[in-house]
Amino acid sequence: MENLINKQIESFKVSAFCKGEFVEITQEDLKGHWSVLFFYPADFTFVCPTELGDLAEHYEQFKEENCEIYSVSEDTHFVHKAWADASDTIKKISYVMLADPAGVLAKQFGVLVEEEGQALRGTFILNPKGQVKAYEIHDMGIGRNAKELLRKVQAAKFVEEHGDQVCPAKWQPGEETISPSLDLIGML
Repeated sequence: MENLINKQIESFKVSAFCKGEFVEITQEDLKGHWSVLFFYPADFTFVCPTELGDLAEHYEQFKEENCEIYSVSEDTHFVHKAWADASDTIKKISYVMLADPAGVLAKQFGVLVEEEGQALRGTFILNPKGQVKAYEIHDMGIGRNAKELLRKVQAAKFVEEHGDQVCPAKWQPGEETISPSLDLIGML
């Protein structure tokens, strides 16, 4: 698998469902702010609504970080609407739900399982220029944690804004960072 860090998002145009409306989203919509592309296997499943609900509960915190959430599955925008109509958990979502039935985005990010027509649980943090700054990929049965994802977005933002400092494990905004230097080698 190729390394995706600093990869520029490629051109795309997909349909989406957001706040009761159908919209089109392109790569340009992901620029000018931080973005999280949150791939999941399918609507009307088991782990997926727990993750999307967790993101919905923390969505305002992501927005405070100038970060937009884009959930992505291989379902159509019509299926996203039907799911929101049928599920109280999904009905609460106010971020954009991208429809990727042709697998354009899932292929671009290397998460498509073609023989199943589904995406692995891939999470990609993009900076305002549309470059991948962090990502992780889980097997389909392993759910993710919105609080940890938010912390990663905050760390990625901090490092981009303060190029001479890095964020240690478990770093939280306001905590001490590290300024790499020869004096620190072997001392931490």
